[in-house]
Amino acid sequence: MFFTLLALTLSLSLAVSYTAARVFRKPIGAIFTRIIQDEISTAWQRYVMFATYVVGISSGVRIYELERYISPQISDMGILQLTLERWVLEIYRTLIACLQGIAWMYLVVFVVALIAYVIVRGFELRRGRTHGTTGSESVEQ
Repeated sequence: MFFTLLALTLSLSLAVSYTAARVFRKPIGAIFTRIIQDEISTAWQRYVMFATYVVGISSGVRIYELERYISPQISDMGILQLTLERWVLEIYRTLIACLQGIAWMYLVVFVVALIAYVIVRGFELRRGRTHGTTGSESVEQ
């Protein structure tokens, strides 16, 4: 039963991670293309997709929590039994933990991207102001 639970949580975490990666692929690509404006933006996008899988699976498959079903917690207590209620609870925990881990990772990525966007936009405005002033002065003379 333990191996079935482990396989199920792994499969479920992989499916949730895949879905999140597919949903956020285009927005991440657009953000990195806008901020980096170089071919390396594709590499960063792939890294974030890889990180989505790593964070999703490692958050969803909670090995330390699953150990309760193969080793006793306290010497006088036995090993927890996998009842139907525990199966439902573990599946729910897997979904929530996987989504929570991915959400935190994307929050960090988007906050850093927002800061980078503000910096890039500031340089663009400064460059535009410098070029605009120089261009208008040469037209007037």
